[in-house]
Parts: sequence; structure tokens; C-alpha cells
Amino acid sequence: MSAEAQVPTRPDDPVVPRRRIVMVFAGLMLGLLLSELNETIFATALPSVVGELRGMDHMLWVTTAYILAGTIVMPIYGKLGDLVGRKPLFVLALSIFIVGSVIGGLAPNMGVLITGRAVQGLGGGGLLILIQAIIADLVPARERPRYLSAMGAVFAVSSALGPVLGGWLTAGVGWRWAFWINLPLGAVAIASALVFLRPPARRPEDIKVVVDVWGITTMATGVTAIVLLTAWGGTRYDWTSPVVLTLVVIAIVATAAFILVEQRTPEPLISLRLFRHRNFTLATVSGLVMAVAMFGTIAYLPTYLQMVTGLTPTMSGLMMLTLIGGLGLATVGSAQVVTRTGRYKWLPVIGSALVAIALALLSTLTVTTDLRLLGGYLFVLGAGIGTGLQLLLLIVQNTVDQAQVGTATAANDFFREIGVAVGSAVVGTLFTHRLGVLLGQRIPPDAPDIDVRGLTPESVAQLPEALRAAVGSAYNDALTPVFGYLVPLMILSTVGLALIKHEPLATTVEGEPT
Repeated sequence: MSAEAQVPTRPDDPVVPRRRIVMVFAGLMLGLLLSELNETIFATALPSVVGELRGMDHMLWVTTAYILAGTIVMPIYGKLGDLVGRKPLFVLALSIFIVGSVIGGLAPNMGVLITGRAVQGLGGGGLLILIQAIIADLVPARERPRYLSAMGAVFAVSSALGPVLGGWLTAGVGWRWAFWINLPLGAVAIASALVFLRPPARRPEDIKVVVDVWGITTMATGVTAIVLLTAWGGTRYDWTSPVVLTLVVIAIVATAAFILVEQRTPEPLISLRLFRHRNFTLATVSGLVMAVAMFGTIAYLPTYLQMVTGLTPTMSGLMMLTLIGGLGLATVGSAQVVTRTGRYKWLPVIGSALVAIALALLSTLTVTTDLRLLGGYLFVLGAGIGTGLQLLLLIVQNTVDQAQVGTATAANDFFREIGVAVGSAVVGTLFTHRLGVLLGQRIPPDAPDIDVRGLTPESVAQLPEALRAAVGSAYNDALTPVFGYLVPLMILSTVGLALIKHEPLATTVEGEPT
């Protein structure tokens, strides 16, 4: 198709020139880069951050706070985007993200740092939803994989650049620049959105603002309780403690209340009717499971590489490039297959199976495993994620009509982010609990000048050989079994994806011919 080709948007809107779509897409990708870069930039910086602020006990919240806040606001952005338009929300999300970056950059302690990350999440949670929905507004499902593959490439670049940049900043000007770097990037992203993103004109009578207050309240309560439960259960509080049992009750009651509210409200935050579609349900559930495995693994591998193998933050970030290489190649390759053939069903099945295989391999790691072999395992993991994850969104969007694309996209990503939050929290909880036990067993009580809560790669490197080996073996034996725990989940995901029914990809948007 030529550069001047046109793509339809809605039946009552003029077709949009392909060149214009490219300009819009470039602005959207800048916003996506900002959001995704922020999810990975702390991967290699985290050990130094928690060491400086003396907050190893709160380490998992640096990641979880961002994910939790972003998860809560996703359905809100999706629904409001369908009702009032997406451009103003996109600019608002970017602005909130920048405010959170300022808070984090000035943080004097872990509490303020986690607050900044949460504010960032309130903005970042809307960016991905709005970008995906805007693309669905402009591009038919059959042509959409090439754009989704470009999104996958941005994700791969940001995932690769984030750990490297985080390590470089930590070793140089300091980890706070992981926040400050967002300010110029965010300003450029806002300017790009204001100039290039031109949504179709909306008549005043078509703009509706219907806020599902009770839906938002019950959803936020339930999500918060679930994440706190997974983060605190068995670590800060015993599983039978009043706090944990109270969280269980809150999660159950809030979830039940949310379902009742969404059944009765005229404009539900997440329409339960979406789950009547077999493909929507299977793709959404499988995306949740894959997110558990993906982020539960990626969040702690850079720390593992630094503590166990002795790599510097920068080198551990570079080591993660093998995973990103597999992800990028698989994302682009699978998109090409779908665009040319229109067939998509078995690609997510293959991807899910590859993730299960990679997790099984990672569970066999030891302190003496060759880094080249570890890199191969990471490549397989990335290939599995790249083959399946983006196509699940395509399946979801192809299932619903255009008027619900924002809500459906938000619902899919909402449950995926639930998986991210739960996965990061569960893996972090299991890891940190086991780590504390193993460090207590392997470090002699009379070992001089060792603060377990303040361990960093730099401090570990200064330890005598015997103590350094004890810390490395503890990290290895605390994390690798957790990878094995995730394998059965991925097997179930693979089976569920095999049950998806192939439906032809739409070649129009709202029935207009291409």
C-alpha cells in the first residue's frame, strides 16, 4: 500500500491518510517509550536504591506501587476514552506521570520514593490503554499486527535500554536521574500529542461523562486488598494473622460488590457482557497468567545477576538484552505471519509453551551456570513472550465492536496488570522470605559489619570470599525454585489458548472498505 493510501476510521468520518497515521503513531510511541522505560529502568538500580535508603524490606513496593496504581486507573481511562475522547486523557496521563517523576526524584526516604512511583502509575496506567485504543480507532484488525509489532519493538527497546540506562545512571550521576530523565521526554511526548494527535470531531451531544463511582470504589478496594495480601502474607504477617484474614475478607467482599455493581449500572466500568465472548475470556485469562510469569521473572533477574554472578549493574542490564532480542524478533515475526496470512490462533499457543519451557530451564540455574547458557534461556523466554502477548490484544479487539474498543482494551490490560501485580508480589514475597531464611542460615552470626537489610552489589563485592559466596548461593537458592512454581500456570495457559476459536480478522473499521 502506498504512503498516500487511506485507512477508514468511522462511517461518518473521512478516511485518514496513511502518512497522517504514521505521524500520529510516532507521537504515541514516544509516550509508550516513556511508560515502558520507567517500568524497567529501576531493574538494575534497585539494589543500590534500597541500600542507600535502607529499605530492603520495602524493595518489592518500588515496583508494586507503580503497577498497583496503574492497574486501578486502567478501566477508568478506557471507559472515559470511549465516552469523551482519548486525546485530552492522553495529555493528562503524561502530565501526571511527570509529577510522579518529580516526587520520586526528590525522595529522601523509601516512603516518598514509593509515593512517587504510585503517582507515576496513575499516569502510566493510562498511556498504554489510550495508545492501544487510538490505534484500534484508526487501523483495521487485519492491518493492526504491523503496528502492534512496532509497539513490541518499542517495548523491546525500552526493556533493553531501561536496565542498561538504570545501571549506567546508578554508577554515574546517581539513580535519581532515572526520574529526572522523564521530564524532558515527557515534555516532548506532550508536545507531540498536542500537535499530531487530531481525533475526529465529536458533537457536544455525543460526549457523555458517566462516572461509575461505585464500580471504581469497589474495584480499587478489591485490587488493593489482593496486592497487599500477596505482598504481606507469610512475610510481614503470618497467613493466619488478623491482618491477612481481614484482607482476604475485604478482597472477597469488594470483588463480589464490584460484580453486582457492574451488572446494574447503565455505564459499567468493565462490562461483564464482554465475558460472554469465548475468545475475549480465554485471551484475557491467558494474558493474566503470562504476565504473572513474565514480570515475576524479569523483575528480579537483574538483581540475581548482580548478586550471584558479580556482574555490574550495567553488565547485568546488557545480559538482559538476550531476552529482549528474543522478544523483539518473535514480536515482529509473528506480526508478519498474521498480516500476510490472517491466521493467528496457534502463535499464542506456541508462545505460552515456550515461556513454560524457559521457566523450567531457569529453575535449574546454579551459581556456576555458564552465562552463555543463561543467555540462551532468557532468549527462549523472550521469544515466548513476543510470540503470544501482543496477539492476545488483537484477539480481544477483534471480538468487540468499535464502540467498546476502549473498554475491552482496558479490561484486557487491567486483568493483565492484575497478573503483573500479583506475579511481582508473589515472586517477591517468596523470594525475599526464602532469602531472609537462607542468609540467616549461611552467614555466621559473628560475621563482622554485615547489615542484611542494606546489602547491595557494591557491599557484597567488598566481603571476604567465603561470605560473598554465601550471599550468592542464598540468592540463587532463594529465587530459582520460584521459577519452577510458575511452570504449571503456563501449562494451563497453553491449554486455554488452544481452545480459542479462530475468527477472521476485520479488514475494516466500522464497516468501511479498505
